[in-house]
Amino acid sequence: MNNMELVEVMTDKEKQDFLELPVRLYKKEKCWIRPLDKDIENVFNQKKNKAFQEGECIRWILKTDKGEVIGRVAAFLEKQKVSHGNNQPTGGMGFFECIENKKAAFILFDACKKWLQEKNIEAMDGPINFGERDRWWGLLVEGFDKEPNYRCNYNFPYYKIFFEEYGFQIYFKQFTYARKIKDPLTPRLIEKAEQVKNDPNYIFKHIQKKKLQKYTKDFLYIYNKAWKNHLGVPSMNEQQANNLMNSIKPILDEKIMWFVYYQEEPIAFFMNLPEVNQIFRYVNGKLNFIGKLKFLYHRWNKTCKKMIGVIFGIIPEHQGKGIDGALVLKTKHVFDYEYNRYSDYEMNWIGDFNPKMMRVAEQIGSSISKTHITYRKLFDDTKPFKRASII
Repeated sequence: MNNMELVEVMTDKEKQDFLELPVRLYKKEKCWIRPLDKDIENVFNQKKNKAFQEGECIRWILKTDKGEVIGRVAAFLEKQKVSHGNNQPTGGMGFFECIENKKAAFILFDACKKWLQEKNIEAMDGPINFGERDRWWGLLVEGFDKEPNYRCNYNFPYYKIFFEEYGFQIYFKQFTYARKIKDPLTPRLIEKAEQVKNDPNYIFKHIQKKKLQKYTKDFLYIYNKAWKNHLGVPSMNEQQANNLMNSIKPILDEKIMWFVYYQEEPIAFFMNLPEVNQIFRYVNGKLNFIGKLKFLYHRWNKTCKKMIGVIFGIIPEHQGKGIDGALVLKTKHVFDYEYNRYSDYEMNWIGDFNPKMMRVAEQIGSSISKTHITYRKLFDDTKPFKRASII
C-alpha cells in the first residue's frame, strides 16, 4: 500500500465516508456500539457546536490509490483552551480511526501536526473532542471486553502502539469505575454519610422536571464553585447550563438525580442518567423515524439496566464532610427499597489527576472497568514533558 491520498472532508460523500469507516472496521467487534451519526456530525457543525465560537477545526479521510477509505482524523483548537493550564499553546486531535497500518496512521497524525503548527500551536492532545470533556475523550487501553457508554470512545488495541510510537506521551489516565448497584457499601463510607444524613441543616432532594429551571440555576451555582480550580475546565455560563439540562431532559430519571442544600444554599449535586447506549445499540446510528420508534420501544420496555454517573460536584466549603457518601447512601436506599430498575452502575471517567474522586469511587465499592488515556505530543521533542497537575 504505497500510494495513499489525504482528502479534506468537504462534500456530502466525504462526510458519509467519514461516518461509515468505523462501521466497516468494527463490524466483527461484538462490544462496539455504533455512535449516532448526528452526534458525530454535530461536532463539525458550526450551528450545533459552540466550540466554533472561539475555535476552528478540520478533518480528513485517507484513501488508497483504489479509492478505499482506510483512515480518518480531525484536528482542532479552541482559543480559550490553547494556553489554559498548558506550558505551551496546545491544540487537539481526535476521531481517529485507521486500519492496522503504521504508515497510514502517521500520515493522519502528520496532517494534524502540520495544520496546528501553521497556527502557532506547539503541542496536541489526543484523541480528544472538539468541545466538552464528557464525550469522545481519550484512547481506550483497557476494557476492550466492555461496551462503550454513550459518546465514549471505543477503539482497537493497536491504536495505543500507533500513538506511542509517533511520540505521544501520557498526559493523564482516565478511569471508568463500575459496581453492581445492590452490592454493599463500605462501613467507613456509611459511618461518614450517616453524620451528614442526620444533620437537619442538610436537605437532600430529587430533581423535578417541572422545576427544571430552578435546578438548572442551582446546578450552575454549584458547578462553577466546585470545578473552578480544575485545570482545563472553564467556567460555565447560564446558556450552557440551560443547553445541558434541556439536552438530558428527554431521558432524565428524577429518582437518580440528587441535589443537596445547606440552610437553603445549593451545595452539591449527584447527576446520574440511564446509560442510553444500551438502547442506541438497536438503532444502528440512525435516529430517524424508525430509530426513534425503536428508542421509544426499548425505553418503554426498560431495556436499559445500567445507569451512568455523569457529574458530581460539591462546593469547597462542604468538601470532606461526607456529602459524597451521603449522596451515594441516599441513592442506594432508593434502589434497595423503592426502585428496582437498574442493576449496574458506571461513573463517568475520573482522571488520575483527581485522586480525591478516585478515593470516593473506591469507597463506594466500585472498581476500574475501563481505562482511557489522554495523550500529549510536544512538537519540539527537546522540551520537557509534564503530566497533568494533581488537583
